[in-house]
Amino acid sequence: MSMIRFDNLSKRYESGYEALRSVSFEMDAGEMAFLTGHSGAGKSTLLKLLMLIERPTSGNLLINGKNLNRLPHSKVPFYRRQVGVVFQNHQLLFDRSVYDNVALPLQVAGYSHGDIGRRVRAALNSVGLLDREKHNPIALSGGEQQRVGIARAVVHKPKILLADEPTGNLDPQLSTEIMALFKRFQDVGVTVLVASHDINLINRMNMRIMRLNQGEMEQDGISYGGY
Repeated sequence: MSMIRFDNLSKRYESGYEALRSVSFEMDAGEMAFLTGHSGAGKSTLLKLLMLIERPTSGNLLINGKNLNRLPHSKVPFYRRQVGVVFQNHQLLFDRSVYDNVALPLQVAGYSHGDIGRRVRAALNSVGLLDREKHNPIALSGGEQQRVGIARAVVHKPKILLADEPTGNLDPQLSTEIMALFKRFQDVGVTVLVASHDINLINRMNMRIMRLNQGEMEQDGISYGGY
């Protein structure tokens, strides 16, 4: 069974703007893919649908076989615990330590103190920052701050990891390191979808590329160094 399935899905905003038109694709559990396309192609809308920030106008969105169109609002917070999100600007809180930034989603979800400690340190270890847990994020480099953002996204062990332009502010070497991290999460069964403009980087990964053009799926396949 596929983990993510878009079935003829469209999204039209109240202004009349149609951000996505009849988009269909599937991703299996433990698959990694890139979402690309011009600015305004619909990448962010597609991710917002997966986060249930937006709802489709027509078509169906199924996660692990369950139709999210029928998910009541009361169940949305529980669903979101299955989804980790990494942003371009990491959205870290600079009045808290690295540890407290990563712990925040668990505190909100009501995990016990002991469980939070174990999960936070495991997440920081997975991104190579266990020795920085007491630091303030502002003292870290841009690449390290992005790693903290990734640790926070995976601390609750999500089934799906979404990344919106995660390397947009990083140099090529750091970008490659961040992508290698995502690959490691894929290797342990997480479904990873990365939205990115960085064509050179995603071509080097030799993975599935889904390209949106004016809200429609224009390309869906593996690129081997070419576009």
